[in-house]
Amino acid sequence: MGNSALSNLAYADDTARWAAVQARDAGADDVFWYSVRSTGVYCRPSCAARPALRRNVAFHASRAEAEQAGFRPCMRCKPDQPPLAARQAAIAARACALIDAAAQAGDALPDLDALAAAVGVSRFHFHRIFKAATGITPKAYANAGRARRVQQGLAQQDSVTDTLYAAGFNSSGRFYAQAPAVLGMTPSAFRAGGQGAQIRFAIAACSLGAILVASTDHGICAILIDDDPDFLVRDLQDRFPNAELIGAEADYEQVVSRVVGMVERPELGLDLPLDVRGTAFQQRVWQALRAIPAGRTVSYAELADLVGLPKGARAVAGACAANALAVAIPCHRVVRNDGSISGYRWGVDRKAALLDRERQE
Repeated sequence: MGNSALSNLAYADDTARWAAVQARDAGADDVFWYSVRSTGVYCRPSCAARPALRRNVAFHASRAEAEQAGFRPCMRCKPDQPPLAARQAAIAARACALIDAAAQAGDALPDLDALAAAVGVSRFHFHRIFKAATGITPKAYANAGRARRVQQGLAQQDSVTDTLYAAGFNSSGRFYAQAPAVLGMTPSAFRAGGQGAQIRFAIAACSLGAILVASTDHGICAILIDDDPDFLVRDLQDRFPNAELIGAEADYEQVVSRVVGMVERPELGLDLPLDVRGTAFQQRVWQALRAIPAGRTVSYAELADLVGLPKGARAVAGACAANALAVAIPCHRVVRNDGSISGYRWGVDRKAALLDRERQE
């Protein structure tokens, strides 16, 4: 049974619907609508307007039914428009498209005022909407996009100079100042597969099997889990084929212990810096994942909505699969639309175990 069918059953009678209206339950939005006889309007269940008296309230299975009964849309919750979250996600998606288009054309990136004007909201309101929808600021999104273009360009261009200007940097000084944060190492080291970079790592055991933790100078860059420790080391080597991998340092064992503690009790989180590398879109998805509390799950479709790509369930699934920081970026909290467990980079059994553990806390 799908989520929509389950929602309809949850609000199957007037008692349940009235309880949803009193609770301003957003989960009931688009399942039913209610009208208020004394004001002549109809609303979504989540409407923040002053509560109506029960005797003045009637319920409707559709907007059309409410309007045919003579009621007009509420000006506050706007039930004749997409839900607020969807409208805000659309605004963020439009802004992302404008930033990406400017970058691809080699134009200067639009500033906050220009973006807000283009999507039709105030500067302050736009900044708040964008961050709520994507988990990052417009500036961070633009920087992540440049990071992706730099990474792609350094693999394809003969010249670092050509790459930095193509990525949208307007000066070489600015590029080299930001390169360690963008790449995790110098541009030349990145082009050489991490040559000259030092990555510390260690392997330990946890309840899910063998776990490898690796860090650059900027933070943890990999948390990998498998039954075979040798496979984990090969995986790390494939990611950084020319980096200097430093293993078995006594002081690094403390970092590994904290990561293992997080795996065993995910609800505690991980208070250590992360060196998160990915495309702008991947980073949006990963930031949204980190906002999902332990014990909760979302579907791929819901996650796509959160990052402003309502029809992008397949794309967010790809971003989840690209995550190299197991549990710290909790892609295990994403399930199918019917709530069943789907694929997981580190194994479906591990995903099920993590979810069971979080539900019991």
